[in-house]
Amino acid sequence: MPSLALYTFGVLKSPLADPSPLTHEFYDIGAAVYRRISRHPGYLAHAEAADGDRGTLFEADWGAWGEFAVPTWYGKGRTAETTALAATLSLWTDLRPAFDAVYSGPHREALNRRYDWFERTAHPNHVLWWISDGVTPTWQDGVSKLEHLHHHGPTPDAFTFQLRPDAGTPGRI
Repeated sequence: MPSLALYTFGVLKSPLADPSPLTHEFYDIGAAVYRRISRHPGYLAHAEAADGDRGTLFEADWGAWGEFAVPTWYGKGRTAETTALAATLSLWTDLRPAFDAVYSGPHREALNRRYDWFERTAHPNHVLWWISDGVTPTWQDGVSKLEHLHHHGPTPDAFTFQLRPDAGTPGRI
């Protein structure tokens, strides 16, 4: 049975290394959200760096998730001091569990505050796609799917919770 991959990407207003209370709040809320989501029914896994250091996304060892990559429209820094982005890559059993995890509980509360931390852009902030069972998506897969969604709109190979093609999806919300 196929799995559902979910890639999210956002450009932060300030670098991850910023010592301000708002950045610390983002980290604290993010840690709580990850703990809750990892226990959500239908959750399978998410990309984690082996070293787990903040702000070292580009230098981190991501194992089977591949080398860290970002969309072409990301124009901020790539060092530990200048990186200003948040990205996730996760695996789910189906659309409904992923949707429920994203749009309820602590993640929903964080979404309500997203513009405290993230810049507004004309680019999509997430993309979903089906993958074969046992396959681990890579960061580059997520970037390619997000850029495809931005340039071509939703297709059976790259879609959002809100913009899903009616045909070709194994499940519906």
